[in-house]
Amino acid sequence: MTTPATVGGKIFLIFYGLIGCAGTILFFNLFLERLITVIAYIMKSCHERQLRRKGVLPHDSRRGSGNSEVDSLAGWKPSVYYVMLILCVASLIISCCASAMYTPIEGWSYFDSLYFCFVAFSTIGFGDLVSSQNAQYESQGLYRFGNFVFILMGVCCIYSLFNVISIVIKQSINWILKKLDCRCCPRCQRKFFRSRRNVVMPGNVRSRRNISIETDGVNESDTDGRRLSGEMISMKDFLASNKVSLAIMQKQLSETANGYPRQLNSSSKHNGFSGGVGALAIMNNRLAETSVDR
Repeated sequence: MTTPATVGGKIFLIFYGLIGCAGTILFFNLFLERLITVIAYIMKSCHERQLRRKGVLPHDSRRGSGNSEVDSLAGWKPSVYYVMLILCVASLIISCCASAMYTPIEGWSYFDSLYFCFVAFSTIGFGDLVSSQNAQYESQGLYRFGNFVFILMGVCCIYSLFNVISIVIKQSINWILKKLDCRCCPRCQRKFFRSRRNVVMPGNVRSRRNISIETDGVNESDTDGRRLSGEMISMKDFLASNKVSLAIMQKQLSETANGYPRQLNSSSKHNGFSGGVGALAIMNNRLAETSVDR
């Protein structure tokens, strides 16, 4: 294991690690963006061919033709589950090929080689199995080059797979929260309203709350009850119930004051980091489950 031994080398490693790790994360994010773009393009082309074979889409279809099928195809995006399956298969193929190389050269079993590939590609790095630690190998230069290529490709695929899985986990958590919200009985909700002081409860209590891990609060319906009953509400309740509208209005006023209103056009191209920095920002509005209209 090559590690710094002097004080100067350790100090250099600290400052170099700040730039190196940040640059590596940037490289992985850009790789994820290009990979999602390529997968989306290929899946959209396959979907278009299937529609043409079925006769739903004409062969001379072009954008802006006014056809409803063509317009729906222009806004078509791949599902996150298909992208996750493709990345999982790609990661498995790379791991199997790398294990076939590690087994005869390092003297490990095939299962240990697969275990090493997952630990190394996911950057867990326990250190119980480490490659290229012998003093001499047969075709040592070729083996180290292959080791470098497999680790680079494996880390990129596993990193992309982890980010796509995080979207699936996010969808599952939102689904569970919605199910828990629907099972809340009306009797408990009426007790909640009665516990509030100076609240006149309307005849039919509508207690639909939008709970999600994307929001930072719960929109309760006691403000709606006060509004329907004609009772005055406080400024705090008013701001809480109109938080989204006020935020949109404030954003529009800010963009108008700056002189560049943002064009929300689906056909506009995102240049650079206009969509945000980070893996979730990169995949935002690129998959069917992360689109704005869902």
